[in-house]
Amino acid sequence: MSPDSNLLSEDSISQAVEKALGDIKQAKNLEDLKNARLNHAGEKSPVALANREIGSLDGAAKAEAGKRIGEARNIIKNALEIRTTELQSEREDSILVSERVDVTQVLANGSASSLLIGSRHPLTTIAEQISDVFIAMGYEVAEGPEAEAEWFNFDSLNISEDHPSRSSSDTFYVESLDSGVVLRTQTSPVQMRTMLERKPPIYVIAPGKVFRTDELDATHTPVFHQVEGLAVDKNLTMSNLKGTLDHLAKTMFGDDIETRFRPSYFPFTEPSAELDLKCFVCKGESKKIKSCKTCRGEGWIEWGGCGMVNPNVLETAGIDSKKYSGFAFGMGLERTLMFKYGVTDMHDLVEADLRFTKQFGLGI
Repeated sequence: MSPDSNLLSEDSISQAVEKALGDIKQAKNLEDLKNARLNHAGEKSPVALANREIGSLDGAAKAEAGKRIGEARNIIKNALEIRTTELQSEREDSILVSERVDVTQVLANGSASSLLIGSRHPLTTIAEQISDVFIAMGYEVAEGPEAEAEWFNFDSLNISEDHPSRSSSDTFYVESLDSGVVLRTQTSPVQMRTMLERKPPIYVIAPGKVFRTDELDATHTPVFHQVEGLAVDKNLTMSNLKGTLDHLAKTMFGDDIETRFRPSYFPFTEPSAELDLKCFVCKGESKKIKSCKTCRGEGWIEWGGCGMVNPNVLETAGIDSKKYSGFAFGMGLERTLMFKYGVTDMHDLVEADLRFTKQFGLGI
């Protein structure tokens, strides 16, 4: 399939940046800025759509397009950072005024403080719930380092040297770009480490913390959590992958949840797909879908990515790709938690506010 040259043209990228800067500047509050971020830095933004076309280019054209899009993303990212700082400062000033507390005031029982009952963080609980689902299917839980060798994080997963995700605008490098060590951007390196250490059949689940150079806002955080799964065995197919993820979705969200595979591209899987859930708010109903803010009028919500393990990745791990096949998948724990409980702001998950976490209880 040939790339969409119009998306990658210099004029298109310039217009996308200009429109982004205008919307970011006009954002009056963090909610407006959230919409601007989704529209201009999200997965369906013009720059993101253009970025997807790079993979089908060759040689110098790929490098030139990658540089152009990388510069555009940096401009948009910097504008978002500046406006976020401005709006957060305004927000904090208003909170200081509206939430003043008289610390000298005593409680009704005559004491000046009250003992709060502790609770587990919901991200810990949901990670264990997902792990339990897979342990029941015979999977093992695998772990790996958070400061990861660049080879494990990128090269071994068939990610080319000029791939945009390897730039410092997306990835935290330890010390410098030449250090060869990054804060892992995904838990996929655990899959490669497992394949190098074990012989098939392999069935593992890898929950863990990952890092990307995102600013904290309602839907993003530079430190978040993923859960990835890997299965390598004889005669595995996409139908095995679909059945596995359908089982996970029904366990987490109920028997009436619907899923779909949408064709996509990932360097380490082929074929690849995005896993979508039917919107749990509008249920994909045509009468409600246009006004649904949760799915933005599409009827479906993206949950994660998946696909059959690329033969190049299997061969890198020393596994005979003619004898074995495999599937892999990954989704964000924060996104899963937000879907399951209707959490709308990422700040609630990272600010350690007991008023938020205590509603989830011990989660045993």
